[in-house]
Amino acid sequence: MLIRPHRCTFFHFANLPLSRPPDSRVRPTESDPVPMDRTFTIFTTRWPLLLAAMFALCAVGCSQHQGRDIARQFSDGKPDEFFQTSVDRMATLGMRDNLQSLYLLMSKLYLRNPNQWRQSGYPDAVTAARQIRQAIENRQPLPALGDRRDLAALSYSLSPDFRGDRVGAFIYAIGSMLVTAHGGRTQFYVTDSINPQFVSNAARNIEKATWLLSQRQDANGVLLLFSNEISEEGSNFSFAVEFGKIVARLDLLTQILDERYRRIGLNYAQSLLLMNFLPVQ
Repeated sequence: MLIRPHRCTFFHFANLPLSRPPDSRVRPTESDPVPMDRTFTIFTTRWPLLLAAMFALCAVGCSQHQGRDIARQFSDGKPDEFFQTSVDRMATLGMRDNLQSLYLLMSKLYLRNPNQWRQSGYPDAVTAARQIRQAIENRQPLPALGDRRDLAALSYSLSPDFRGDRVGAFIYAIGSMLVTAHGGRTQFYVTDSINPQFVSNAARNIEKATWLLSQRQDANGVLLLFSNEISEEGSNFSFAVEFGKIVARLDLLTQILDERYRRIGLNYAQSLLLMNFLPVQ
């Protein structure tokens, strides 16, 4: 005997009741193990619990992930960071990035001007760059510049009278100027203070030095140092871009320092206006 399977259509589901009467004695049979109305009733009554459980699991997972992130940040931090405010930390990271940009520019200038590192007395450009870096970070004098530092070294390194490794002298002058503008330090803590005007002045000096680098020529009309290039083969503005990054970081730090000290002044003015006593410890 051929048994035809039961076919359900939309009209069958539309005519099904949403719930059975309380006195219904219909029991599931082998052909109908779970009645459709009972399944629908169970789903409509329990779906809020299912959603709540899903949200709880997601919240637990997110909190555990955030907890792991916080723990990793603490483990990756250094002990001296506990003595730094957010502004101190930003100034430290900004100084680190600015010096790295300077060292990148030094490598690029040595590639564009290979005759310069040969005048430094070191066997190769890598050794010359390492010595310049140590002189900047340890605030040591550069033999080719004598006792000149900061602005005096910058002016002398771009003058036609300079004899020696002009690339190293130019980068050293800018690096020493940056350190001086930040109070002679490369790392900053709560006890340190930075003059925002000096930082802003350093940014303007770098803008001028960038322009002089692309303009200064010797007696024969040849550039003292080759940097940016515009030719038929292509253009290279990577030097201007990297210098622009340094200027942008310095300007951002200047604005943050100005706001920091402005808020200190405003808080003091508010305390006088409201006649509040100032804390003494």
